[in-house]
Amino acid sequence: MIKATVNGRNVELEQGATLLDAARLAEVHIPTLCYYPRLPTHAVCRMCLVEVSSAPKPQPACKTQVKDGDIIVTDSAKLEEFRKTDMQWLLARHPNDCIRCEVNGSCQFQNLVSEYQLEDVWPKLPRGSIQHPEHRLTDHTSPSIWRDLSKCVECGLCAEACGDAGQNLHIIGFAERSSGRIPVTVFDQELSQTDCISCGQCTLVCPVGALIETPHWHDVIHTLDSHRRVSAVQVAPATRVAIGEEFGMKPGTISTGRMINALRQLGFDYVFDTNFAADLTIMEEGTELLARLKEHKNLPLFTSCCPGWINWVEIHRPDILPHLSTTKSPQQMHGALTKRGAFAKSLGAGFAEGEDEPYVVSVMPCTAKKDEAQRPGVSEDVDHVLTTRELARMIKARGIKFNALEEDGEFDNPLGESTGAAQIFGASGGVMEAVVRTAAHFIGEEDSLPMDWHQLRGVHQGIKTAEISGVGKVAICNGIAAAQRLLADESWRDEFIAIEVMACVGGCLGGGGEPKSMDPQVLQKRMQAIYQIDQNSPRRRSYENRDVQTLYATELDQPNSAKAHKLLHTHYAPRHSKRLLLMQFLDSVDRRDSSRIEQLFHPQAIWSTASPFGEVKGIENIKRLISEKLPPRQFAAMFARHQMRSAADSEDLTVITPLGETCRFHVELTETDAGTGGRPLIKRLQREVL
Repeated sequence: MIKATVNGRNVELEQGATLLDAARLAEVHIPTLCYYPRLPTHAVCRMCLVEVSSAPKPQPACKTQVKDGDIIVTDSAKLEEFRKTDMQWLLARHPNDCIRCEVNGSCQFQNLVSEYQLEDVWPKLPRGSIQHPEHRLTDHTSPSIWRDLSKCVECGLCAEACGDAGQNLHIIGFAERSSGRIPVTVFDQELSQTDCISCGQCTLVCPVGALIETPHWHDVIHTLDSHRRVSAVQVAPATRVAIGEEFGMKPGTISTGRMINALRQLGFDYVFDTNFAADLTIMEEGTELLARLKEHKNLPLFTSCCPGWINWVEIHRPDILPHLSTTKSPQQMHGALTKRGAFAKSLGAGFAEGEDEPYVVSVMPCTAKKDEAQRPGVSEDVDHVLTTRELARMIKARGIKFNALEEDGEFDNPLGESTGAAQIFGASGGVMEAVVRTAAHFIGEEDSLPMDWHQLRGVHQGIKTAEISGVGKVAICNGIAAAQRLLADESWRDEFIAIEVMACVGGCLGGGGEPKSMDPQVLQKRMQAIYQIDQNSPRRRSYENRDVQTLYATELDQPNSAKAHKLLHTHYAPRHSKRLLLMQFLDSVDRRDSSRIEQLFHPQAIWSTASPFGEVKGIENIKRLISEKLPPRQFAAMFARHQMRSAADSEDLTVITPLGETCRFHVELTETDAGTGGRPLIKRLQREVL
């Protein structure tokens, strides 16, 4: 142990602690902009400079280690003046658009400007480089993440979160030098055209509003205010143990009841629990695993709950697609049940006859869930996705005193009951543990296998394994970087029977849409709360969920039945492939939405319909056929989709139509060119009825 004093206060620290650690132990505040506890520190903002007796000039507190006997001063007049000058330089390059900014009230830079009462003293300087206009400052093309680099403070945290120390994806990096320095995407592409998996870790670490989740809460609150539609909201497990942080509560505070009451005050007619669908996911996925074990086919099975992971596979490793579970994520499964199942029919004749459907919102800890909700084959099952942070903004906007709400709110049924197994979905390793609990029941081994699998738990990045006696070995990858390491060689194909991957370290608890926190132990505290809920649950295995049992008995027959597959399973395709373009086109047809056709087809494309419509030439005629000539779409339980015959065969373009016909499509693509962002387009589409 070493000793030091901070502004006259004595502290004792471990060897290797930083000056910032010493200040925080002494309860002395030092401002920072480029520091994040789980990422490397580069001391670029210089806001944390302090005077220390062992150095001749001020040192960055975030990076400098304490020496025994150090006398540290954080508040000298010279330091305060430097900080003000430093911030005024940043202010000269900032748009000062706080009143409309999504992070208004939770922006570190805004807080410092307010604290020091700074004014503009220098002329405004544009962000970026005049010599390189290709460096876009604004990019709203991604369904999950918005970029506004006019607000950037060059902290570098986004590049670190996306780089070697974080996700190992390297989508964002710095270009230019000096005043032109700016974080850009690979080859200055729009974010939607990069290999970004929408995990949102860049938004989680951004101290300002330069990187945010694509905001949906404005549309949601306006829809709720109008009360023209029956509304339903589902809430993910990680949200209830984190949202309290947005209102000053300690990390890990369980706020389920308060959150439910807040959602009702916001105007939602029904408040459901995503955990209901998590239990259902386990029933489907566990049965799917056992079927694959029996057939010795497509093993190991990879979990499919994390959309960031699914994006990564489709982009980088389409050879793994057959190994993915075809089970939808709990979000999409719940959305399908809410809109297309018995619940929608119960709302009245208009819903039962396909004239209307409920307005469905999900609250997720994950930015990639916004991306997932637009995937072909599941789009519009969830109308809008809110992050945990967005829900907090809604609550604040409506003046709801979250801390003062009672903790007595309860979810609506039948889509609200859940077990402890569903709750632990929010933690890395939780999906696999839940699968093992129910799979043990299916094979008659629940009494001989443990309920708790501690070897699969924890927040540290990496790979964890466990042996299930008589079944095989399973693994979990905590973070997409860990998955990349696991897949670097082919040993995983023979070593494991099942593998869980969560793109974000800590699982959903560390998702890109969770509250921002400078507490280095925040993930551990959230995880402890998750497992506390599990321990206190009267039923801890998914098959014990009584409403899930009723659902199978009345609507789905049994896990992995034909009815279950139609509603609860999905399909995959490699990025920019013929199969994906076909799936996106069929999704547009099903929803009678022609707005995306220009992104899919060449202007002179030809669609041979093998129907009375004959051969349709040109984008405008294709759009007109979809939006004006096809029969009007139906809604709720009457809505029907095309389905791919195979779940993951990249070459199989055979489709089951909503009428039950089998068709084969032939797709001819254009060559890629810069005008389409390097994307191929459909040049000719031919439908053949089998």
